[in-house]
Amino acid sequence: MKIHHLNCGTCCPVGGRLFDGKSDGVFGQIVCHCLLIETDAGLVLVDTGFGTRDVDHPARRLSPFFLTLNNIQLRLEETAIAQVRGLGFDPADVRHIIITHLDFDHAGGIEDFPNATVHVTSREKDVADARQGGAFVGTRRYRPQQWDQVHDWRLYPFGGGESWFGFDAVRDLDGLPADILLVPLAGHTWGHAGVAIREPGGWLLHAADAYFYRGEIGSEHYSCTPALRGYQRMMEVDRAARLTNQNRLRRLSLDHAGDVRIFCAHDAVEFDLLASESAHPSPA
Repeated sequence: MKIHHLNCGTCCPVGGRLFDGKSDGVFGQIVCHCLLIETDAGLVLVDTGFGTRDVDHPARRLSPFFLTLNNIQLRLEETAIAQVRGLGFDPADVRHIIITHLDFDHAGGIEDFPNATVHVTSREKDVADARQGGAFVGTRRYRPQQWDQVHDWRLYPFGGGESWFGFDAVRDLDGLPADILLVPLAGHTWGHAGVAIREPGGWLLHAADAYFYRGEIGSEHYSCTPALRGYQRMMEVDRAARLTNQNRLRRLSLDHAGDVRIFCAHDAVEFDLLASESAHPSPA
């Protein structure tokens, strides 16, 4: 399998380095880190960021609250379908989409691939349909208009699966290679999950929104910018579960650094590093 790292949506919230830990100006930079995987079962997307319909009709598709708060930069060239074409592929060859969770910045491009099967935890689909994502943000984070034309869902039980480095994992995703797993990571949403992909040298784990900042894993010392720490608290549905899973990811990143490489959905530094390595792989 070959993995391409895509930024399918840039946000530039006011706050600069208070958000991203690096920007010197007024605005920070947050990405929507998605994956395009070449497999024998066709092309597989992990999350979709913002789609063409979001770009064309933002007021219909997205919450004014999040459009303003995140200062979302809706760019046609950043949509998954544009980047799939840019890599020389036919969008019709995207056969599967794995969604970590159905937040507006992860699910906006689903309907750009009408022939794809969409894989998600059953818990996430249930709460998203009911818009049970928190008292204030529930009706704003879940935008059913982003997926209401999808007819081919594959839903998976949340938890109780086989063990993967101490985490429950859903294996045998319908029609997908055995080297791609769903890893439940509740807390940010009720049905939130990561996606693990086995590579020749080990595992790659897309932890989605289980954490937001590179300093939250990879070190015994926890570090997160104040704005992202506040954003995570605003978006969480279960603080105890979120912090427990975040701590488990930190432990995994330390104890199995040579076996698993972890990244989140929104850290621009992580994205730039992985995208650069993907574009210019080191010799074996």
